[in-house]
Amino acid sequence: MRKYYVYIMSSKRNGTLYIGVTNSLLRRVFEHKEGKIEGFTKKYGLKNLVYYEKYESIEDAILREKQLKGWLRKKKIDLIESCNRNWEDLYYMDSSLRSE
Repeated sequence: MRKYYVYIMSSKRNGTLYIGVTNSLLRRVFEHKEGKIEGFTKKYGLKNLVYYEKYESIEDAILREKQLKGWLRKKKIDLIESCNRNWEDLYYMDSSLRSE
């Protein structure tokens, strides 16, 4: 079964945020880290995966992405800190990502 992810990248703690959706979180975050994708994340140096959620349907993932993008910044920060208080880079910290 295919998995889809909504994720938040950051430049640093309380820094610039980017919310995206993908079907391969490891690949997509690697692309952000390496600057392989032109655009917002490359321009602002967003290389830290600070939050993600997993979905079984692309429709649900896209709905959640749109919901999060509509939130005020404070609510987004509260969401990140609810499970990643120290703003660790989950790309390196969360071993469950390796089984994607």
